Amino acid sequence: MNRFRIILAQNGTLFALLVLIAVFATLNPRFFSLQNGATVLLQIAELGIVAIPLAFLVMTGTLDLSIGSVASLGAVISAFTVVGTQNILLGLLAAVAVGLVTGAINGFLVSFLGLNPLVVTLGFLSVWGGLALFLTNGATVTGMGQAFRDFGLWRLGPANLQLIVLILVLVFGWFVLNRRPFGRNVLAIGGNAKAARLMGVKVRQTRFVLFIITGVAAAVVGFLLTAKLQSAPPTVGTGMEIQALTVVLLGGVAMEGGAGRISGVIAGLLFVGVLRNGLVILGVSQFLQTILIGATLVVAILLDSSIQRLLKASWNNMVRPASS
Repeated sequence: MNRFRIILAQNGTLFALLVLIAVFATLNPRFFSLQNGATVLLQIAELGIVAIPLAFLVMTGTLDLSIGSVASLGAVISAFTVVGTQNILLGLLAAVAVGLVTGAINGFLVSFLGLNPLVVTLGFLSVWGGLALFLTNGATVTGMGQAFRDFGLWRLGPANLQLIVLILVLVFGWFVLNRRPFGRNVLAIGGNAKAARLMGVKVRQTRFVLFIITGVAAAVVGFLLTAKLQSAPPTVGTGMEIQALTVVLLGGVAMEGGAGRISGVIAGLLFVGVLRNGLVILGVSQFLQTILIGATLVVAILLDSSIQRLLKASWNNMVRPASS
């Protein structure tokens, strides 16, 4: 029974995803089609690219709530660069630079100065978002040219550029978490940072690096969104931090750190994608969609707390007979 409860707790999002698919398919037969499935994958690509590094960060027991604004700033800076130089590579490098700077600032304040990550990154959510608005005076950046348009429309078969990047990020994330010492260190830090430090794990440096990686991922997502939209609205990343955190928590990554799987994050990503897509097909207003996404985050936090208590109780029940 304990084993069944553990399996249910670890795969609850997958079961919920199957139920959600069944509900939407029943309400509208158009939902359950190959074309719509491809649409869901294309729509969640950017969110998944930033959710994977954020999951690693949360696994260490911290988080970054500024990624939406970093995406907006990355989009604006990369768009200005492409407009000024007509060079796509320089635009990408500009986005990477934005991610490096913003991630390093967040990482230094949290990892080395010991400031509260919630307060720091929530503050920079306003700072980076305000900077994007200031640089553009609130206007959308356009005029990137035909070469950038062709770049944004590039496909490999049915997959667009964003989906290909997502697949690469997922594979690399799984490999690092499951096959490299860095992945074990991430989980060790989240489980017990003091014990990990005594074992020789560089706790502050690891978190610092993860802040930078998360920042770079967010800024590059801003660049990719600019390529897709052929424009750079200064608010293009608004709300991305909430959706990414929802994906991470729904994916079974413990808010307190120390636990998480890439397969779970994929399930969480698909759940959010299917939810958004299904609501659109049913004609639900965008305002109500925002409410439901926020409610899903609250549910994810409640599930995270319940799952951790369930796993601890199951573990205690398994260990108790051996100690008696």
